[in-house]
Amino acid sequence: MCRFVTVAASHDAAGPAEGPSRGDMSVAIGRFGGFLFMSPRDIGLFLRSARTDASIARMRATDGDLAAFDAAYEGGDPWASADPRYVYQRRKYDVLASLLPPRRFARALDLGSGLGLMARRLAAHADEVVGIDISEAAVAHATTAHRDLPQLSFMQGDMMALPAVLEGSFDLLVLADTLYYLPPPLTDATLKEVALRLARLLRPGGVCLLANHYFSGADADSRLSRRIHQAFAWSPGLQVTAEHRRPFYLVTMLERPGDDAGPITRSVLGT
Repeated sequence: MCRFVTVAASHDAAGPAEGPSRGDMSVAIGRFGGFLFMSPRDIGLFLRSARTDASIARMRATDGDLAAFDAAYEGGDPWASADPRYVYQRRKYDVLASLLPPRRFARALDLGSGLGLMARRLAAHADEVVGIDISEAAVAHATTAHRDLPQLSFMQGDMMALPAVLEGSFDLLVLADTLYYLPPPLTDATLKEVALRLARLLRPGGVCLLANHYFSGADADSRLSRRIHQAFAWSPGLQVTAEHRRPFYLVTMLERPGDDAGPITRSVLGT
């Protein structure tokens, strides 16, 4: 999944959320760290994302999550993530892949895999990549688009109700632009519970890459992203190894402690 300027009820808000201001975007269009991360044409990508989020919000209120996301993916690419006219999302996925530790992973999980664009990049870093998305339509599109890579597979699933058989079966977990779409209300306790659950998917020594939008830091989307990252940093099943800021997003790298660290349990009501 992909998200830029979001609107009411995209799993986390009762009213419109704030995105980057026009001034922020005009300053940001250009280069960061020596490479082009966004072009003027990418403003259209942000606007399309807002329309998609608004449409999902309206439909999920009456028809539920599964129907809303399946309807969004019926057209194939609801956030224009694969559209060659746009630079931003393609560059973002490339940067996320470059931030992975320089090691080969046995089995990677892209949770909220959408059309499989990030999962495809993970195939260069892992022997096997599994993409899970709540939308059957997204899974069908991804399976067709990436059938040339036999190490990639996609399946439908709800991250709030993943089968126990998946626990401890991955040494890489990628959560990119996904957690804002969880059912509201996204309280701190809910986010901590999600962090505890997802940490259990990793084998000891496994790596989690967490990426979410981050604009000024004061806007609603940035505040939610910060709370998500704080919940994962809080989890006893994960240890922060690095944090990166890039234009319009925040990345936290985490690792599951070794076997001697004990079980992944902690009261979500505590600190």
